[in-house]
Amino acid sequence: MENYCISCGMHLQNEEDIAAKHEKGFLCKFCVNEEGNPKSCQEVFEGGVHFFMNSVSDIDRDLAERITRKNMKSLPLWQGVDEDCLKGETATEEEFKSALDKLNQEIEAGNIEM
Repeated sequence: MENYCISCGMHLQNEEDIAAKHEKGFLCKFCVNEEGNPKSCQEVFEGGVHFFMNSVSDIDRDLAERITRKNMKSLPLWQGVDEDCLKGETATEEEFKSALDKLNQEIEAGNIEM
C-alpha cells in the first residue's frame, strides 16, 4: 500500500493508518476528529508544528511552523484554501529537505513510531 494522508502527508503503510476516505484521498488517524470528519486546518497545523518540534532535533517553533506550512500547502486537502495558519513564510527547500532527512533518520533508528 503506497498512499499518504491528504491533510498532513503521513505515509499510510497499513489499513489501520487510514481513518477516513475523502473525495481527494485518504485521511490518517491523526487528521480526523472523533466523528470521523477532517480536523480543521488550524488543528492539523498545530499538530504538525508539535510533531516537528518533538521529533526532529534543532527545530524551534518558528522553523516548525514554516516547515508545516510548506508541507500542508503542497497537500490536496489544503490547496487553494484561504486559512490564516497557511499564510506567512514557508521553509526554504533546503530547510524542508534537511528536516525530512532528519525525520527519516529518526524513524529508521526506531526513535519515532509511525
